[in-house]
Amino acid sequence: MTIQLSTADRAELIQRLKRYFSDELDRDLGSFEAEFLLDFIGRDIATAFYNQGLRDAEAVLQSKLMDISDELAELEQYPAKRI
Repeated sequence: MTIQLSTADRAELIQRLKRYFSDELDRDLGSFEAEFLLDFIGRDIATAFYNQGLRDAEAVLQSKLMDISDELAELEQYPAKRI
C-alpha cells in the first residue's frame, strides 16, 4: 500500500521540505530534489509512523471496548434467589 497525496498536499509538503532545508540546514533544496526526498520519506519512513498510528488507534479502541464490556457487566441482572 502506498500513501496517496493530493497534488495540493504534495506541493505543500515539497515547499515545507525546501523551507526546512533553508531555515534549519542553511541549504537550498531544489524542487526536483525535494520531490525525491518526499518520495523517499513516504516510501521508506512514513510507514513506520503510519503503523504506529494504527497500533495507537487499536490500543484506544481496545480500551474503550473494555470499558463498554465493564459497563454492560454492571447492567447484567440475575434472578432473585428463592429462600
